[in-house]
Amino acid sequence: MKMHPSELYFYHSPAQPVDKQTLAYAKSISNFVNSIDLTKERLTATQWNSLLIKLNLRAKDLLNRAHPDYQRFIAGKNWDEESWLNILIKSPNLIKAPIASLRNSAILCITPTDILKLNSMHLV
Repeated sequence: MKMHPSELYFYHSPAQPVDKQTLAYAKSISNFVNSIDLTKERLTATQWNSLLIKLNLRAKDLLNRAHPDYQRFIAGKNWDEESWLNILIKSPNLIKAPIASLRNSAILCITPTDILKLNSMHLV
């Protein structure tokens, strides 16, 4: 699949207000935004692993520990890396913030303006 060199991938849950605001910023820094609704499109373990490498984070770092489902089903248990990936695949609603990926970089957008850091990573 051929991608435009400035295509930005935006992984999010559209129901979240922060995600909507961050998507607006994404469109301001790239003419090519590929918006991926994590509530409708399931990423594979390979896709999640690729994103985690770009983010330099672990799967559990992406999860909202304050979420009731996290507290009920995940907290206090020992999970291996494969299990954490499966949690991301099966429960994308637990991801604490949208993720933006551009070329070989990615950022977890805790605040909407965090996405602007991604653009500055690619200025030469």
